[in-house]
Amino acid sequence: MMKSSELERPAVENGVASLNDRVRSLRLTQQPAAQPRTKILPWALCLILLLTTSAFGYRAYRIGALAPAPIAPPTSDKATDPTPAPTSSASVASAGEVVLQAKGYVIPAHQVQVSPKVGGMIVELSKRFEEGQFFKEGEILACLEQVDYEAEYRHAVAARDAAAQRWAESKTNPYEETEAARSELKESEATLRQLNLDLRRTEHLIGSNSVSTKEYEQAKFAHDAMKRRVDRLRFALKIMDRGARQERQKAAEAEFKAAEADMAKAKWRLDNCQIKAPISGHILVKNAEKGAVVNPLALKISGSLCDMANLAELEIDLSIQERDIARIEKDQVCTIMPEAFQNHEPFRKHHPRGYAGRVIRLMPIADRSKGAINVRVKVEDIPEEEIGKNLKPEMSVLVSFQKMSK
Repeated sequence: MMKSSELERPAVENGVASLNDRVRSLRLTQQPAAQPRTKILPWALCLILLLTTSAFGYRAYRIGALAPAPIAPPTSDKATDPTPAPTSSASVASAGEVVLQAKGYVIPAHQVQVSPKVGGMIVELSKRFEEGQFFKEGEILACLEQVDYEAEYRHAVAARDAAAQRWAESKTNPYEETEAARSELKESEATLRQLNLDLRRTEHLIGSNSVSTKEYEQAKFAHDAMKRRVDRLRFALKIMDRGARQERQKAAEAEFKAAEADMAKAKWRLDNCQIKAPISGHILVKNAEKGAVVNPLALKISGSLCDMANLAELEIDLSIQERDIARIEKDQVCTIMPEAFQNHEPFRKHHPRGYAGRVIRLMPIADRSKGAINVRVKVEDIPEEEIGKNLKPEMSVLVSFQKMSK
């Protein structure tokens, strides 16, 4: 039996292979078929799934390591052992005292937008007029240009003085004016007697040709005019003897009071060129610089000087879910832990449980979109050296509500 190698070997006749054998020898040898790529795809998918699972596991580990620790009561012999806790509202009744924890934000109890009462250009600012600086109530923050207000005040003072003189004049009649009116009346009465005699003489001579009709008419008209003048002077002297009229005195008094009110308004505008701190507190936002023009009737960007608040009086604004609101009561004791310092060793050394707090308000209306009710917690007993340092407006904190004693 011939071997396969011998069958594949070309037959040689007379030292030369046949044509069929030579063509067969030129054919390519069949190679084993390559493995299809579909067998590699499942392994690639498994590798990607493994890497994704590892990434999510590492992220979950990091989030758990950074989660805030629950506020536990301190012990005398052992240090507190912070463990991860969720920042959302959750019941931790197993701790014995804390019935609810919620995340909130620090807000000032009283924030004031300081605006000038009059408009003008700022010509001077306090050297301490910067964010974070503390000013006592009544301290000068800035000064406005007051040239126009000074002129307005001086004009009002002069108008008030003139009105005061007219009022005083209306209440008294000078002696010299009364005597002058009396003398003028006597002179007019004497002239009237002379004209009366001339008129009678002319009437006797009118029948003769000695006096013309024109001379008679002139004498009569002169007599009548002087008689009316005497009557007017007598009436004027009677008024002067009786005193000034009540109506004229009241009108002069009203003019004086109006001028006095204008003077007070001008003085108020002049005094308010100095912008003073309305409360004792810190400057939160600085809105103006020297040379800027401020106007109390304009928008905030051009009408406000700064925003102030007393950082010793802070509150926490929280949104408590409706399902948890039954655990919150007014005057409930809380502990407030700033999230920025919950793992800070120096802060935890002085405040192991955070700051003390107390529920002061449950808002009378709920937020339909969130299904929550806003609650306000007051921060109590902030040390003086820590005011404005550890708790700043808009910072996030974790509030632990303690169980109310029955």
